[in-house]
Amino acid sequence: MRLDKYLKVARILKRRTVSKELADNERVLINGRIAKPSSEVKVGDIITIVFGYRELTVRVLMLSKQVSKSDAALMFEIIEEKTENHDFSTQNE
Repeated sequence: MRLDKYLKVARILKRRTVSKELADNERVLINGRIAKPSSEVKVGDIITIVFGYRELTVRVLMLSKQVSKSDAALMFEIIEEKTENHDFSTQNE
């Protein structure tokens, strides 16, 4: 299954266009390698997505062309979720 379609069907990302855009900008990795939207996803693959200050790493558990909202969570397991903290405060002198 294509990466952009998998991320949408598994409801990791809401829209396939968002999946495609992130992959085009080299913000999606499959097994540690930069992935294209058309990259094939297989059961057991590790997908890392970087969006904003958040990084999500999941393991692919199953592939399905269609799945209900409640069953979408069965398609993957979250391995790691990181959020970078940035200090946007300004100092007045």
